Amino acid sequence: MKPTLVSVVGPTAVGKTKLGIEISKRFSGEVINGDSMQVYEHFDIGSAKVTEEEAEGVPHHLIDLLSPLDRYSAARFKEDLAQQVERITSRGNLPVLVGGTGFYIQSAIYNFNFSSAKRDDDFVKKAIEDIEVNGVESYYSKLQQVDPKQANKIHPNNIRRVVRALEVYERTKTPMSEYEASQSSESPYSPFIIALDMKRDVLYDRINKRVDQMLEEGLLDEVNKLYLTYGASSQAMQGIGYKEWIPYLNNELSFDQAVEQIKQNTRKFAKRQLTYYRNKFQGVHWYMIDPDDYFETFETIFSDLAGFLENTNE
Repeated sequence: MKPTLVSVVGPTAVGKTKLGIEISKRFSGEVINGDSMQVYEHFDIGSAKVTEEEAEGVPHHLIDLLSPLDRYSAARFKEDLAQQVERITSRGNLPVLVGGTGFYIQSAIYNFNFSSAKRDDDFVKKAIEDIEVNGVESYYSKLQQVDPKQANKIHPNNIRRVVRALEVYERTKTPMSEYEASQSSESPYSPFIIALDMKRDVLYDRINKRVDQMLEEGLLDEVNKLYLTYGASSQAMQGIGYKEWIPYLNNELSFDQAVEQIKQNTRKFAKRQLTYYRNKFQGVHWYMIDPDDYFETFETIFSDLAGFLENTNE
């Protein structure tokens, strides 16, 4: 039998962390982080990393996994997730994957085949440094030439994925789109995918307030320490909530401008997340969340999940 995997997805600030914990409390679960920022040590406030108090004793995995100087990828996440699912299942508990990095979760649940080409760290380093100075346009234009199908799938601002697609082509002379075209839709899991949504104006207001709360909790101090210790070019520093502070720390942007950029970029990211889940994920159970009454919807989710688990375990 395939191992059962519950996955909670949705836009940032919609309540995924809260739901993952409640599911784990109800169904003897353990949470697996599916957010690409929370794997990094010290990137706490800006990534909305769960606190010990919020976790309420529920075990959380794949958090603080790497140094900020390390690189993480969907291919490694797929392997890490499989390992955690096996361990949690062997303990008789339910794996609950919680996070918003759509491509990571999609690649793991739907068993993507990744290029076997070894990473070219020099290529990536030089490309990122060049993009920071001269912009991504020339790289994205090249990707459109060598792999137009992949270029259509990647937003130009997603620098890491643009560079990775070019890196695969440079090393293998095979477009990444060809690797993805050979993907199997056969999941290694028996998944129950829960997607949360919220009225757009309510969600955007929550995002704005969350940024303000992060500032009160010391976000700028966290970013400043990370910037001085690890610099601006690390993969982790490219996340929303961190990269916007770099121009401010270099006296190129005012405090208010940096804050507004974070809020704006986060709202745009939430919109992209919703589009991604609707277009790329199959068999998803969608639920509208009212932040004034979370548990009314949660009870419906618990009932649906209980029915799924009962049928799966028969």
